[in-house]
Amino acid sequence: MRIEIWADVVCGWAYIGKRRLEKALEGLDAEVVWRPFRIDPTAPAQAIPYEEAMADPLVDAAVERCAPGLTPGENRVRMSLIAAEEGFGWRWGPAWRASSHDAHRLIALAAEHGADQDAVAELVMKAHFIDGLDISDRQVLHRIAAEAGFPEGAALLDDGAGERLVRELLLRGKAMGVATSPTLVVGGRALAGAQSPEVIRDFVLAGDGPGRRLPEEVERYRHAESLLDQRDPLGALVLLGPLLGEHGDDRNVLMLAGRAYYASAQLGRARATLERLVELSPDDAYVHQLLGRTLQRQGRPDEAAPHLRLAGAMVPDYA
Repeated sequence: MRIEIWADVVCGWAYIGKRRLEKALEGLDAEVVWRPFRIDPTAPAQAIPYEEAMADPLVDAAVERCAPGLTPGENRVRMSLIAAEEGFGWRWGPAWRASSHDAHRLIALAAEHGADQDAVAELVMKAHFIDGLDISDRQVLHRIAAEAGFPEGAALLDDGAGERLVRELLLRGKAMGVATSPTLVVGGRALAGAQSPEVIRDFVLAGDGPGRRLPEEVERYRHAESLLDQRDPLGALVLLGPLLGEHGDDRNVLMLAGRAYYASAQLGRARATLERLVELSPDDAYVHQLLGRTLQRQGRPDEAAPHLRLAGAMVPDYA
């Protein structure tokens, strides 16, 4: 059984949710995989004291993504009480408003290199919530990597490894509809929030079937399609990149890329992709329509006209 935790390591509910998941999984054979989510993507590269950060109204939006419906003050009080109940003790709470980007890179790289990803995630959150350390500090992350038995993680971080991986994972989470931290995903089903161990266990067992994961290429395509539907054509193109390299003659891949290029105003690339599709599918009215519109936006009305007329002749609604 595979359980994905989509969470931000600077969200206290993620740490509480981790403890509750551990209780829920007692006696069960499960693979737990940590995935990134950002509740505070605007956190500064240079960490600032947490109390100072709480005076910034923009931080309220980050709290909403970690605890929907609660004010920052309400969230801190409630979280502290529950953290104590979960065994974290009363010394709880971050000292810094810190970017979690590099921490997510380290956690993702641990999985890629066969290290104990859960141990890395545990130590990152302990550093942030209990030890009062700045987890955006590269030296802090170096020490965490070594303590977790992943010493090579320090050099990987310094070399910039994991940047594209984390970016893609964040886009996949968005495509899947992950909107809060933590969110558990099992077999395509999602459970949002740090639910009780009983609720988590019931959720996990309900999805404990043979299940079959989609091929990676199909999953990537569907996620790219979802991002385009969410009006994120640039994100869709990031996920489509490997598919264009490996399946560049696939009509569906080209069509999605052509739509994304058009939606992101990359008209030269849109035109080249759509012209290729016209060669592959000369009877596709939508391709002619989109190519005609692309040419119009490029200021080529004479070249656009035949495609638009043909599209209109095949599908009157395009006329």
